[in-house]
Amino acid sequence: MRVSELLVKCLENEGVEYIFGVPGEENIDFLDALKESDIEFITTRHETGAAFMAGQYGKLTGKPGVCLATLGPGATNLVTGVADANMDQAPLIAITGQAGLERQHKQSHQYYDLISLFKPVTKWNTSIRDKDIVPEVVRKAFQLSTSEKPGAVHIELPEDIAALEVEGKPLEAMPNERLSRAVDPSLEEAAELINKAKQPVVLVGNGVTRMHASEALQTFVEKINAPFTSTFMGKGAISWEHPLNLQTTGLQDKDHVACGIDKADLIITVGYDYVEYPPSAWNPNGDKPIIHIDTQETEVDAHYPMKASLVGDIGVNLSLLTEKVEQREELNPDFKELRSKLLEDLRKDDEDLSYPMKPQKVVADLREVLDDDDILLSDVGAHKMWLARYFHCVKPNTCLISNGFASMGIALPGAIGAKLAMPDRKVVAVAGDGGFMMTVQELETMVRLNLPIVVVVWTDNRYGLIEWKQMNEFDRSANITFENPDLVQLAKAFGAEGLKVLRAEEFKPIMEEALKMEKPVIVDCPIDYKENIRMTERLGNIICGNG
Repeated sequence: MRVSELLVKCLENEGVEYIFGVPGEENIDFLDALKESDIEFITTRHETGAAFMAGQYGKLTGKPGVCLATLGPGATNLVTGVADANMDQAPLIAITGQAGLERQHKQSHQYYDLISLFKPVTKWNTSIRDKDIVPEVVRKAFQLSTSEKPGAVHIELPEDIAALEVEGKPLEAMPNERLSRAVDPSLEEAAELINKAKQPVVLVGNGVTRMHASEALQTFVEKINAPFTSTFMGKGAISWEHPLNLQTTGLQDKDHVACGIDKADLIITVGYDYVEYPPSAWNPNGDKPIIHIDTQETEVDAHYPMKASLVGDIGVNLSLLTEKVEQREELNPDFKELRSKLLEDLRKDDEDLSYPMKPQKVVADLREVLDDDDILLSDVGAHKMWLARYFHCVKPNTCLISNGFASMGIALPGAIGAKLAMPDRKVVAVAGDGGFMMTVQELETMVRLNLPIVVVVWTDNRYGLIEWKQMNEFDRSANITFENPDLVQLAKAFGAEGLKVLRAEEFKPIMEEALKMEKPVIVDCPIDYKENIRMTERLGNIICGNG
C-alpha cells in the first residue's frame, strides 16, 4: 500500500469520523486513499473554515478534529483556525501537503517552510520524511493533541513520500495516562488558606468543562459557601441559577462581579488560563492571594501571587480538597445583595420592544427558544460581550465563546463542526455582520450537508466592537463602517432560508420557526449598538459597597 493509505488507516484506528478541508495538487494522493475509507471528507470552501470546523468538533467531543490543506497558500489559510484551536485548548490535527523532498532545498513553486510556520501555533508539528514512521507520527500526534492541555498538532506530508509503497500497520490507540492527584502537603496548605479566609471567591475557567469537573466544583463551592464567577469560556460549568453564581467576568474591569472580587481576601482559580481574562484586570494591585487549581502549573505573573497550587486532575483534587476544608455555614450578606443587584441589572431590558432591537432583548429571546442542552456559538465582536454577560447557561459546553485567540469568522463554520459533533442538539450561531461576511462562503458547505443550523446575524453595518473601544478611548470613531448585501437574498442564493426581523416582537417567533426548519437559516437582525456605550456608562457608575 501507499504511504497515504497507511496514513488513512492510522486515522481510522484513532476513530476519526470526519476530515474537513480543501483539495490541492500536493494532497491528491491522500484524498484518493480516503475514497476507500469510512472517514467522511467534508469539502469546505476555505481552509480557515475547515480548521474552525475541526476545532469546534474537537472541543465538543474531546477527540481531535482533523483538517486538511495543500502546501503554500492552502497551508497559510489553515493557520488562523489552527491557532484558534490551540489557544482555546481544543484538540485538533492539521494535515498539509508539501512539495517533494527533491525541491525543498531551493526556491520552488508554492514551497514554504511549513514546519517553521506552524511551530508557534501548535503543541507539536513534524514532517513525514521517512515512509516507515507514519504509525508513530500519527499515534504521537493524537496523544499530544489530547493530553493536558489539549491543542493543535500539525503533520506535513510531502507529495513524493505520500506515493511511496510501504508496509506497516497502525499502533494501538492508547488512552492518555490519568493525571495525578495533588500531594497531601499542598492540599493541607490550600485547605488552611481557605479556612482562614473570610471572603473567598472562586474564578472558574475553561478547564472545568474540559475536565468534566462541574460536579466536583459545585460540591466544593457549596461546602465553603463561596461565591463564584466564570470566564467567558467557563460559562455553564455550574448553572447560572445557582445561588452562589456571580455570573460571568471579563466584560470590563468595572462590573457588579468586579465588586465581588474587590471584596475577596482569597481568590481560588479553577481550570483558569491567563488568555481567558488576564490577572491584571481582576487583581490590578497584585495583592489578593491565589490558590491555583489546574492540570498544569501556571506562568509567573506579578498580578497572580500564588500561595498554594493543586496540579493534576481538577475533579479529583477538588474532591480531595473538599474533604479537608471546613463547612462554612453563612454566605456573606454582601454577596447576596451583589447577586441580587446583578440579576436585576441583567433582566431589566428583557421585555424592551424598541427597534432596532436591543442586544439584551435578543439574548433573552435566544435563551427562551433554546433548550438547556442546545448549543449556541458566538462569533467575535460586540455581540460576544452581550452573549457572555447576558446568555445564561444551565449546562457546560452550551455557549461556545472563543476568547483565547478570538478570531472573527469562527461562528458559521464552527457551527458546522458543532452540529456534526452533536447532531441531536439544536445549534445556533450568532455573528456580527463583520464576522459573518468573513466566512460566509461556508454557508454553501452547510447547505450541501443539509445541516439544520440557524445563523443569527446582528446587523449594524460597522465593526461595532472596535467602535465601542474607540468611543471609550477617544469619544469618536474612525474607519469602521461598511455596506452589507441583502442577507435574506444572499441566504436564498446559497440555497438556505433567509428571514429578516422587522419588529422586536417578531424575533422570538421567527427563531421558533427557523429552529423547526430542516435546513440552514439566516436571520438578519438589526441591532441598536448605542446600547454598548450606555452599558459602559452604567457599569462605570457602579459604586462598590464597603462591606
